[in-house]
Formats: sequence, structure tokens, C-alpha cells
Amino acid sequence: MSPPAAHALEPAGAAPARPKLARYVLPLVLFLALALVPFVARWGGEGYILALAIRVMIFGIAALSLDLILGYGALVSFGHAAFLGIGAYAVGILASHGFNDLFLQLAAALVFSALFALVTGAISLRTKGVYFIMITLAFGQMLYFLATSLAAYGGDDGLTLPTRSLVFGAPVLRGGFAFYYVVLGCLVASYVLCRCVVASRFGRVLRGTRENPVRMQAIGYNPFSYQLAAYVIAGTICGLAGVLLANQTEFVSPAYMTWQRSGELIIMVIVGGLASLHGAIIGAAAYLLLEEQLAGYTEHWKMIFGPMLVLLVLFARGGILGLFRRSGRG
Repeated sequence: MSPPAAHALEPAGAAPARPKLARYVLPLVLFLALALVPFVARWGGEGYILALAIRVMIFGIAALSLDLILGYGALVSFGHAAFLGIGAYAVGILASHGFNDLFLQLAAALVFSALFALVTGAISLRTKGVYFIMITLAFGQMLYFLATSLAAYGGDDGLTLPTRSLVFGAPVLRGGFAFYYVVLGCLVASYVLCRCVVASRFGRVLRGTRENPVRMQAIGYNPFSYQLAAYVIAGTICGLAGVLLANQTEFVSPAYMTWQRSGELIIMVIVGGLASLHGAIIGAAAYLLLEEQLAGYTEHWKMIFGPMLVLLVLFARGGILGLFRRSGRG
């Protein structure tokens, strides 16, 4: 039985899709605002503002990669930060052996992230629900303890990079503005890639597996193959975020891949709004900016953030984007 046309996957009676222009207004405004941050930062606190904005964009990449499988595939991964660590350690290990070229480090990070996602995803996706959550957590912790055992690369203390990655031997990324726009370019490219995946027939099938995998299988699709492909794409994009994070901090640590970090990525996606991609970026910004503000008052800032998150989940279904949509209709 041949698979049906892509439009047949849309549920009967569904509301018509929003016009394309309206759908992309908010992402365009978001990316334009990020592009203008360095110019605004010239008025004061330039180094601090740029560092914070770069961190927001890096975790925005990691969060939107998770949104691809969580929001569109209903795959709750508690080991997603492992890919962040793979990307960071690809930079750190190669740099410690004198290989400082960005493209070499990036290639290694993407390949190893994809391979780890392929192997662990092929095993994890044989399970469902809470079992999937637990097995991804187990794989993430396995990689975390592997990193802590690498005494040659700092072990539990982490590894300091001798320099940021070089581009064809030139220290292009040492400049704050240059590195900022490289990260912004990676964020836009990751968003466009995920948006193309979601808008394609592949994305429609992935959403179908989220709603009813048995029905998708009955009409001729293999949910496992589509979910595994999405898992590999998400892991690879998160590996890119790890490369950028290592270059920003000039430090690599096993702490990048703990289950707590994976939990933070899930929170970012939920706060911004599931299944929106740009909502994941907004969620990352909201989480990190709120952390920055609350941490200035108390080191126990999570005691304040926790109840705020509960209130958001209870009264703001759909996260921050859900609030925007309801206020727009109101």
C-alpha cells in the first residue's frame, strides 16, 4: 500500500493554516532584534550584554533542536544535553592535540553527535512513554560518567581551551562581534533547517506519529524510521550548539551533559511554547534572563523560579507564545 499524499495527513475539519507572512512575522522580528543587540550594547555594558545574548542564542539552538522531537514528535528526552557535551568535547579534545580548525572540530562534533543519536535512538525508540524517558536519561548519564573518567582531558574538573577555534588559521572568533554574528548565523540556519523539516511531508508524518502512530502505520508509514531520523537531526543540531558553547566559555566540562541540563532544555521549550521552534528560542531567552535576574538576588533562585513555572503551566497553556496568541484574539 503506497503512502497517501501529504495533504491527506491533515485532520478533517482542521482550521486553515495561518497566512505564511503572518506565520513568520514573529521569527523575523526575533532575529532582527538579535541582530541589533550589538549596536544597542555599545551604549553600555557591551561585554556583558554580548556574552549573555550569545549564551541565549546557543541554548536557543539546543532548545529548538529538542523542540523538533519533543514538540513535533512527543519524544521526551532526558538525555538531550549529551549532544551538547559531545559537541563541546569534540572541540576540547581536538584542541588539546593541536587541531584548532573550526571546520575540523565542527565536522567531528556533527558526525559523533549523529552517530550517538543513531545508535541510542535506535535502542530508545523501541520503548515508549516513561521507558523512553528513562533510557534516554541512562544514555545521557552514561556519557556524563565517561567524560568524568577522562583524566587526560580534565576529568571532573573539565578542560580549559588554549584558544577559540581558528578559521583557516585566522583568529576570527576572538572578536566579540564576529563571534556574535557567527552564533546568530548558526541560530538562523538551524531554525530554517528545522522549519523546512517540519513543513515538509516528513514533518507531517512526524506530527502524525505524535497523534496516532498506529494509524500512521496502518496507512503505510513506518513511525520508527521517521522518529529515528528526527532524533538524529535533533542530536546533530544540538552538537552544533555544543561547539559554540565550548568556544564561548573556552572551557569544556562534564556538567554540560548532566540530566539537570537536559531538564533545563525541556523547561525552555515548555516555557516558550511546544511545537513552534521560535518559541523554544524565546523560552531559552526567558529562562536565562530570568535566571540572571533572580541569581542577582539569591543563590537559591530556583526556589523562586519553580513556583513561577508551575503558575505558567497552570494558567498559560502553550507557554509564552500561547499568551501572545490569546492576547491577540482578545
